[in-house]
Amino acid sequence: MWLKSFVVASSLQLAVVSLAHAAGPFGSIHVGNWNGGAFSNDSTGAFSHCAASTPYANGVTLLVGQDANNSWLLGFANPAFRFKKGENLTIDVTFDGQTEARLFGTAFSEVMVSAVLPANVARALQKASLMVAVARGTPFQFSLTSTAPLVAAVTNCVTRVKVDGLDKAGDFTRIAAKPQAAPDKQASPATGSKSARTKSGTGFVVSSNGHVVTNNHVIDGCVGDIKGNLTGEAAMVLRVVSSDANNDLALLQAPSATAFKDFARIRDRSIRSGDSIVAIGFPFHGLLTSDFTVTTGIVSSLSGLRNDSRFLQISAPVQPGNSGGPLFDTSGQIVGVVTGKLDGLRIAAATGNIPENINFAIKTGALRDFLDNSVVPYQTAEPKGEFKTTDIAGNARSYTVLISCNGTEQAEAKR
Repeated sequence: MWLKSFVVASSLQLAVVSLAHAAGPFGSIHVGNWNGGAFSNDSTGAFSHCAASTPYANGVTLLVGQDANNSWLLGFANPAFRFKKGENLTIDVTFDGQTEARLFGTAFSEVMVSAVLPANVARALQKASLMVAVARGTPFQFSLTSTAPLVAAVTNCVTRVKVDGLDKAGDFTRIAAKPQAAPDKQASPATGSKSARTKSGTGFVVSSNGHVVTNNHVIDGCVGDIKGNLTGEAAMVLRVVSSDANNDLALLQAPSATAFKDFARIRDRSIRSGDSIVAIGFPFHGLLTSDFTVTTGIVSSLSGLRNDSRFLQISAPVQPGNSGGPLFDTSGQIVGVVTGKLDGLRIAAATGNIPENINFAIKTGALRDFLDNSVVPYQTAEPKGEFKTTDIAGNARSYTVLISCNGTEQAEAKR
């Protein structure tokens, strides 16, 4: 188990008790009555996990955390508990009187037990308002408040610490886009400051709760509001839920789940080399059509540059603005997230040849791991039947989103 520390209620204060040489918290998580931050392994100094806890009147302190490997954990601590260290026991949890799951817990001390949460149980915890946990025949009831923003804050903590390190830990509760700079502070080329510009990309809805997937590089550098809109409809402000710079994924959410009438389903089995695919997105928005564009091709390879197994190589033409868009199979299910194209000028300079139709998409394995870690209730489906490209595009119209914001000039090349 990864848990290195836990929190118990003592008198009117919270006391942090070390179990395995943990240090922290670094930075802070403050959501409602939940408090926590990032923790490290004191013997190695390496990042261990992010966690937050809150005490209850029944004497139990509840802890929710996520480790550096993105595994979720639920912990229960009470000075009145009497466990044997290392003891295993079952914990039956019920959410809102309906969803029941059996967890397998381990006692880290006499007063603390914890269990790894499967992704579906973590999602139930995020959405529920009441949880009942039964261990050794004793029930404990917990009113769950602020668990949705708590899960987002913990996920944000893990993501940011893995990218920036513990020394830059701050307020992990703040996960919204950066505020827009004051209009009178314009960039000056003479000072070398970055100038503001409009940037855009593509995203697609993956849940009935209005969650939108796109590339991290689409929203990286955004200042002010990040907006999303379906073709021909008014734009809405999207909030940032989580991001993964390493896998170039970001998760946004609309202010209301009713903003979209439908959402994409993810193919539940691997696609094969040579299979036909359809890419949809908004390339060169404002210069070309205001509607999305549709291109077709095949899966050229099951790995990206230097055999990177997280990516597919595809022959469907994509351009700037396609980034973050959905990649479909012929049954209209998601098989990837378009992320970029090979830099033809660099390859031509190095080899003397201009590459053609070498583009890349993030595989659904990385996408599903990202959504599981963000506790998003997405749906999968088996590939059944074969649809015309026009039908696939028609169905995608209700959940393929133009993403736009004001951003700063980025010197780094997009993948």
